[in-house]
Amino acid sequence: MPKAKSSPESSTSAPRSRKGAATRSRLLEAAQQEFEATGFLDARISDIAERAGLSHGSFYHYFESKEQVFREVAEVNEALLTAPEVDPEPHVASDQPELERIRRANRRYLQRYRDNGPIMGVIEEVSRYDEQVNAARIQRQKHFAERAEQAIRRLQTAKHADPSVDPAIAALALGSMIGRFAELWLIEKWADYEFDAAVDQVTLLWANAIGLDESAK
Repeated sequence: MPKAKSSPESSTSAPRSRKGAATRSRLLEAAQQEFEATGFLDARISDIAERAGLSHGSFYHYFESKEQVFREVAEVNEALLTAPEVDPEPHVASDQPELERIRRANRRYLQRYRDNGPIMGVIEEVSRYDEQVNAARIQRQKHFAERAEQAIRRLQTAKHADPSVDPAIAALALGSMIGRFAELWLIEKWADYEFDAAVDQVTLLWANAIGLDESAK
């Protein structure tokens, strides 16, 4: 579970001390644990405070409501999915084949989604009726679509991808495919696929969709 970070602009009382920041962080982590265990609707502020080892009243010093703390938990986890690779493997060459770049990106996304599956399932559910949570989810999708579009344009310029493919449409469609696949597979438990096989298959679909020259570097 990712360590929750506070969002000062959305806090009820932005903590000015190290102790206050630590307490707020504890509440965010406890809230994520409670949402994972019981879901959003059944989670109670009193249970969140108890998990954090705090009184019920302490919660309201840092957050206005259950909705606010959930939105911050959602923001933290959505940001995690789009964060760059922190420690690239040292043996990975900078001139690795384009197909391998795509595979690594897909693997990283699916790995992070899987590792945080319990809370991602709650986020997907709440995003259907909470505009702020949905906005964070849409921002994640836009991030991947923009990166994918740039990659497709670069590959087309280098004559490594089909020039007849519309980069913007392809990026949105392929990003949606990966996102929905992750939800159905890892949250809805559509089927029990072997992880590496799933990564390879979505990567193959991605490459075939843009007409990638698999020998390209």
